Amino acid sequence: MISLKRITEDNFIDAFNLKLAAGQEAFVSHPIRSLAQAYVYREQCQPFGICEGETMVGYVMVIYDYDIPEYDIWHMMIDEASQGKGYGSAALDKVLDYIRTKPFGSSGRVTLTCNKDNIHALELYRHKGFAETGTEDDDEIELSLLLQ
Repeated sequence: MISLKRITEDNFIDAFNLKLAAGQEAFVSHPIRSLAQAYVYREQCQPFGICEGETMVGYVMVIYDYDIPEYDIWHMMIDEASQGKGYGSAALDKVLDYIRTKPFGSSGRVTLTCNKDNIHALELYRHKGFAETGTEDDDEIELSLLLQ
């Protein structure tokens, strides 16, 4: 069963040890970079380990943009050894459940970006109801969802 566990001093090394599959470095930043960003934005974000039982199999960060306002999903990734098992889909459901609690603000808008060539991730996001907004930046497509 997939769960989200807050990244703390007890488990951040587990996040550092996650590995992307060959070629995926163009699609998502490694958790080391993301955790540095989480420190900078610590008043408006929450990094999570994606866990199967006690084992961290992935990483994701939720950040709140007060200027828009909206929730953003950053750097979601599943370790190369755990890909293809449905963990990304289950984790995204948990992330959306977390956002529904409105931990930082009242917006129900959720936005993320995805590399145009990351076909598996794009399929997942579209399947969950995310739609392209028309905004693109280099190789990234913005997708958005309005939570009920």
